[in-house]
Amino acid sequence: MAPKTTKAAIKDSLANLSQDKFAEFVEQLLDRRTPPKVRRSEVEGKSRLAVTNLLVSTFTESKAPQVVQEILRDIGCSDEADELAAETGGTTSQPGSCNNAGPSSGAAAGNQPAGKSPEEHFVDKHELELINRVSNVNPILDGLLKQQVIDREKYMAIRKMITSCDQIRAVYVSLQSGVKCKDIFYELVKKHEKFLFEELEKL
Repeated sequence: MAPKTTKAAIKDSLANLSQDKFAEFVEQLLDRRTPPKVRRSEVEGKSRLAVTNLLVSTFTESKAPQVVQEILRDIGCSDEADELAAETGGTTSQPGSCNNAGPSSGAAAGNQPAGKSPEEHFVDKHELELINRVSNVNPILDGLLKQQVIDREKYMAIRKMITSCDQIRAVYVSLQSGVKCKDIFYELVKKHEKFLFEELEKL
């Protein structure tokens, strides 16, 4: 069977959402602060196919799947996000099981916190361990909100997630905004997960 086109994969992902989840998806799309922005008149009352066409035309075929995956994870639809990633060549995260959690980033970064290699940031190097083992999530989320790594809407969406694995996995999506965001997360983990941090520092 021929692989799906990007548009077909996105359309199928949206088709799998309940009406309530699709409405939540649209609201999250409207709340995105990273340009290009989508206007309410472009999506309000529109079909899933119309929203799919808008996503592809607005974000391009290469970037639209990543945008859709991010929003799906924000609204708690990690399975749909992983299926879309698998169909479009993205990275899956196996959200249903902490033990199967996989990396969602892997980007190299400079300007490391002291003592780390400039080729790979601490939070990238230890992503799997942090996703699986960070348990004191709430104060970390509070710090990320206070320092504007995440906005209020994303903060509330992450707080609603059931497992700490899914919460930290969602945090990693926001960390792709830049090295400064990773540095802030690094300091929060150091403060609120002292023993885990010290263990990972030795690896």
